[in-house]
Amino acid sequence: MAAADIDGFANRIRGSRGGMISAWVGIPDAMLVNHLAQEAFDAVVLDMQHGMWDMPSAANGIAQVRVAGKPALARIPVGDFASASRLLDAGASGIIAPMINSPDDARALVRTTKYPPVGERSWGPSLALNHTGLSGDDYLKNANALTVAIAMIETRAALDAIDGILGVTGIDGIFIGPSDLSIALSNGDQVAPNAAEIDSAMQHAVERCRAHGKFACAFAADGERAGELLKFGFDLVIAGAETTQLRSGARRAINAARRIASGS
Repeated sequence: MAAADIDGFANRIRGSRGGMISAWVGIPDAMLVNHLAQEAFDAVVLDMQHGMWDMPSAANGIAQVRVAGKPALARIPVGDFASASRLLDAGASGIIAPMINSPDDARALVRTTKYPPVGERSWGPSLALNHTGLSGDDYLKNANALTVAIAMIETRAALDAIDGILGVTGIDGIFIGPSDLSIALSNGDQVAPNAAEIDSAMQHAVERCRAHGKFACAFAADGERAGELLKFGFDLVIAGAETTQLRSGARRAINAARRIASGS
């Protein structure tokens, strides 16, 4: 796939054409990423917050996704905005930043993910130039449009400030973390990402995104839940983490083998 097609991801998701499903990988193995990128995912997210990726392994993972003709996104650790620009330099098409609870948090994300006049991203996109095939001047002119900055909404404070966060120039969209949101809304009582209260909050978030002309993403634990979230109007959803998919596939194979062997 040509570079222009890969970087069409930003235009597609901003256009709210929806229906996008991304892989989610926390195991820091570039070959695992490559295998998943061969499937019909629209993108691959490398999770550096709860996954084990470091910067060198993430750069290799991004390259494997790019080689497979897909866009790579990365979720940075909480507050690690310095890594955001480095991941974009490595060729990531977008950054997902957790715990963005206020417009000030959103502006901090924008400063490191967008070039002036929108932000203050520092120059050094050597791998991004390789992946996109653009000259330095063309990359500088187009990078703010070719990459996306995504604020995670996963606390009561973030929900209360959602309009302010979405109103920050340079924030392209939001990503709902339903597990953390359920913990926050229950005051630490439960992890219930599929609860009715979470459904209501997520539908509200989609409505606010539409009002601001921004896109909405969310994590789902499996394909069935991912389908429900797409029906809610989310533009991009995760259909489960790679660890869940790996163990679930192994479980199905083991059960099938034992069932056939036993004649049941």
